[in-house]
Amino acid sequence: MVTTMSIDKEVKLTNIIVNGRPKKVEGGSISYTEVVELVYPGESSTGIVFTVTYMGPQMPDGTLVEGQSVEIRNGVKFNVNKTNRS
Repeated sequence: MVTTMSIDKEVKLTNIIVNGRPKKVEGGSISYTEVVELVYPGESSTGIVFTVTYMGPQMPDGTLVEGQSVEIRNGVKFNVNKTNRS
């Protein structure tokens, strides 16, 4: 008798807070676009500029701009706002 075993990779979920709402995301980093899509689905590619700031346990506070990503830990807080242009 031949037995086959399937090896399932365990997906690492990280708990973050985005605009006051808890979210679970895969992996240990998140990009500007991924954060924006959690709050404003479908709007990250519309030409609207967003301000994305973050603060978290055991990491410095910062700002994400388009094209950037940041390593995340459980409990990192993100704030996403549409930015006004004058």
